[in-house]
Order: sequence, then structure tokens, then C-alpha cells
Amino acid sequence: MTDVDDLIDLFEAEAARDRPADETPDVGIVMGSDSDLDVMAGAHDALTDLGFAEVTDYDNPPEGYSFETWVVSAHRTPDLMYAYAETAEARGLDVIIAGAGGKSADLPNMTASIAYPVPVVGVPVQEKSVDSVIGMPTGAPITAVDAGKSYNAALSAAQILARSDETLREELVDLHEERRAGVADVSRRLHESGTPAFREE
Repeated sequence: MTDVDDLIDLFEAEAARDRPADETPDVGIVMGSDSDLDVMAGAHDALTDLGFAEVTDYDNPPEGYSFETWVVSAHRTPDLMYAYAETAEARGLDVIIAGAGGKSADLPNMTASIAYPVPVVGVPVQEKSVDSVIGMPTGAPITAVDAGKSYNAALSAAQILARSDETLREELVDLHEERRAGVADVSRRLHESGTPAFREE
């Protein structure tokens, strides 16, 4: 059975390896509990829609852009959260997406504080988490999306990376255009079918 110290050692060992950038994850996804996964899976979906691959074995990294996913609780395992955030830059992460729920959703904020200057996009997993996630003091910034919008958080992370990568920028533009076309298609079908028939579809 894996314990917290094993994961701390793993993060610290990966930081010490000083791998080339193409062998490390570009984006980190962390959440406070596996119960947050249904919401945070949107970040996975957005990144895979853009061609990112999920890293599940540091010794066998995928080619191209990639991301990793971990459960790191600010309240139950603060030492693990600290190790994850403190080693993030040395492990090659360029952006972190952090989600947490409850009224005291501290994981995004604490991760942003410790990982600074690595940018962090916070995801309030529940509506009641919004104030906690966005309530950072001046000088300790975090970018945040609305409750449950982890897909948007991942798009924001990709936008940050795309500022220096034309290929990724084109992927973002293509995805946006697909969504625009989808709206147009739905609009025409609604108009031509009429409301009752469209609703039956």
C-alpha cells in the first residue's frame, strides 16, 4: 500500500532528476479528494480534446504535450500538498489546475502560494467553494473559473502554453471553431424542425 511519504519521495525524486522538458508533464491536475473527480474529469476531457496525453508512468512519458493527475488534500495531507507544489516547477510543470470543494476549499490557494511563480487555475468543485478559491490576497495570484468548470480551467491552462506554441494555438482555435459550428448546426435544426419535433429528438 502506498503511503504519503512514498508520494512525497516520488515528487522529490522527480524534481531531482532534472529531466528534459519533453519528458515531463506540462500540466498538473490536482484535487482534494477522489470525490472531486467527476467534476475535475472535465479538465482531462479538455486536454485530451487538444491532443494532450495523460502521464501514468514517469519512466515512460508520452510524446507531445502531457498532463498528470493526483489527489492531494490540503487538510488531510498538507505535507503531500506542500511537496507537490514545491517541486512542481522542478518537475517540469508549466501550469497547475487545482480543484477543491466545501466552504474551506484551500487546495487551489495553497498550491498557488507554494508553487509560485507557476500559474495555478483554481476550480471550485461546488458553488459554496467559489469564495474560498477566489479569495487570494494581493501578491498571491490565482486564476479561477466558475464552480464545476474544470473544462474551462484546462482550456485556460492550454491558452497559457499556446502563447509560445503555434501548433497548440491552432488546436485551440480549431476546437473553438468546432464548438461554434455545433451551435450553428443546432440552431438550424431547431429552426427547421420546430420546437416540438426538436425536443423529441
